Amino acid sequence: MIPLAVFEEVIDTSGVAARIEVLLPAGVRPRQLRVRTLLAGMCLAQADHRPAHLTRVHQALTALGDKDQRRLGVIADWKHGPHQLTYRQTGYTFALAAGALAKDGPDGLPPGPLQSICDDLLEASIPGEFKDASTALAVDWTDLESFSRPPPARGGPRAGPEASWGHRKNNLLRSEDELFYGYYLSAGIMTREENGPPVPELARRGTLSACRHDPVPAFVPVLTAMPAAGVPPGDILDDSGYSHRVPQHWAAPLRAAGAQLVQDLHPHDRGPKGTHHGAVISNGNLYCPMTPARCWNSGRSPPARQANRPPATTARPPNSPATSSAASPATTPTATTASPAPQSPASSAAPCGPHR
Repeated sequence: MIPLAVFEEVIDTSGVAARIEVLLPAGVRPRQLRVRTLLAGMCLAQADHRPAHLTRVHQALTALGDKDQRRLGVIADWKHGPHQLTYRQTGYTFALAAGALAKDGPDGLPPGPLQSICDDLLEASIPGEFKDASTALAVDWTDLESFSRPPPARGGPRAGPEASWGHRKNNLLRSEDELFYGYYLSAGIMTREENGPPVPELARRGTLSACRHDPVPAFVPVLTAMPAAGVPPGDILDDSGYSHRVPQHWAAPLRAAGAQLVQDLHPHDRGPKGTHHGAVISNGNLYCPMTPARCWNSGRSPPARQANRPPATTARPPNSPATSSAASPATTPTATTASPAPQSPASSAAPCGPHR
């Protein structure tokens, strides 16, 4: 299990606890549970492979030693003596923090302040000696089932209002996708650069989106915000699920942010589907990207260049040596084309060798 001191260092380095506390309303009596302690309890519950329930967070905090509980405010001195944190107090602080970071209406995408806090926590979790070890990221998404049940057939409220139905590969013999109810989790993991030394595979960026949203464009704002945080993106490694997207939804904004895409080719692009210019051979297969329609409607092609021809002449070619000029009648010069005039039958009397 990861020690408590490690989580406290990550939370303090990111500075997110103080940013959240500023957003919370101030009551008449100070809250016993601070945001810093709440975040530490959430990290402890997840590190111990516990379900992400508030009851588990409360249990993780109350299971600490007496010294840590007093230092974190889990045990506080009240008028009638020491008071240990209750589950109701845990839920109250969590509800205040969630409400301060939530949107006015759920739309299936994380709000900007919440995404920024998650980014800072992940970046602070990377040890200092590895922050500049590599700028390459391996990107992918996976399914994440919700604890909430699907909405009833006749409608009505549900515990997870932003969750929705999604598709995932079931890794079974049949090729059909499997339905699940929940979210898509996208993550960017540190990986070694080309010809670079090995680096630990640490999560550097991540986001969560409802299944009714395409996870690829939902992850783009997270990656394009990295240069502003002092982490310029380098090589982005992804599979064919990303390369087959519309360029404006993935490739164009990432290249504008300075990233270099290293991605697999999609099977749908296999074969001569457009022009052969720029086609590549990968694993013995021809991949030829589809030519945009505007390239086909660019107008009539220019005529092909004609072969060079000898200049036209107005003089008749000289008579054959086998024919006497005196016996030939006078002729009037006529214009000819570029092809030479046919020779007289006498000119064919001279023997000739085989054509080489």
